[in-house]
Amino acid sequence: MSIDALRGFDMLFIMGFSGLVVAICSLFPEGADCWLARTMSHVQWNGLAHHDTIFPLFLFLAGMSFPFSYAKQVSLGTPKSKIYMKVIKRALILFCLGLVYNNLLKFDLEKLRVCSVLGRIGIAWMFAAILYINFNAKIRAIIASAILIGYWLLVRYVAAPDFPGADPLSLEGNLVGYVDRMVTPGILYVKNIFDPEGLLSTVPAIVTAMLGIFTGEFVRLPEEKISGKKKTLYMAGAALGLLAIGLLWSLNFPINKNLWTSSFVLVVGAYSVGMFALFYYIIDVRKWQKWTTFFTVIGMNSITIYMAQRIINFGNANRFLFEGIASKLPEQWEAVVMKAGYVAVCWLFLYFLYKKKIFLKV
Repeated sequence: MSIDALRGFDMLFIMGFSGLVVAICSLFPEGADCWLARTMSHVQWNGLAHHDTIFPLFLFLAGMSFPFSYAKQVSLGTPKSKIYMKVIKRALILFCLGLVYNNLLKFDLEKLRVCSVLGRIGIAWMFAAILYINFNAKIRAIIASAILIGYWLLVRYVAAPDFPGADPLSLEGNLVGYVDRMVTPGILYVKNIFDPEGLLSTVPAIVTAMLGIFTGEFVRLPEEKISGKKKTLYMAGAALGLLAIGLLWSLNFPINKNLWTSSFVLVVGAYSVGMFALFYYIIDVRKWQKWTTFFTVIGMNSITIYMAQRIINFGNANRFLFEGIASKLPEQWEAVVMKAGYVAVCWLFLYFLYKKKIFLKV
């Protein structure tokens, strides 16, 4: 239950909640310049804001779910070949949905952005899942370490050949952008020279999914072997360890979501493990569960709301329902009501699907 609730909490911020937070902050003297409002948007390059944790936390949770689903398939006697096909099929579907999100249906291939959030989730999760099927935890930990160290050495010390003299960690000079400029068809997201969901930076994202898998298989350990409270403490300790290593590494390899740097993987991995430990303790250990429905409704249809906001104009429904009330209020409060209304419309859409037991599962 804690996985679905945390996924719902995560997706809430791209369902309009971040805008609501900024609107509420605007009611106070510092307004949109306060620290809380600023953390509701991505940092431009180096650094970390809360908004930068949304994507990797979702990928982490996708990894977390796999040990549970894999154990279920094994218990049902599903052949390994069929499990492989399911893993690859899921990756391909997510990649295709990413293309649809990026306007594939306009059929203008020259202006199509091939890289996408869903594509990265599918590819990174697929490789992490295949590693889980084939190797024990110790070997996978070595592989994860090798990926992060190799990526650091490559990106930190090798600059893009087509921008001679540029800093290897700059927008123009990084090797990640160079690889995409050379091999990725269509357009790139930033000035058509760089894409934050590019090919090379998907490699360390595999480790983000692997961290989720490590956490999932740890949580699956039987209660007789280790209690829920001890699991929570161990996860909290792991989060602190990841944070310490990530911050130390950032002195040489800055925390950067766009490049998905090794320090970013560890620091946001710390956030992901820590947040899951909190949700797990409250929901699954202490059994305080009544409040979770709000988040679970979102978490159980997370891909649905991500795609639906691209396809369905929830803004029209929001204006139809709440614009009249909002227009009677002062300007700043009007923004709060409209932002809250958008969240409410999206949530009610998901609640309808939840009550009808309609879930988009990939």
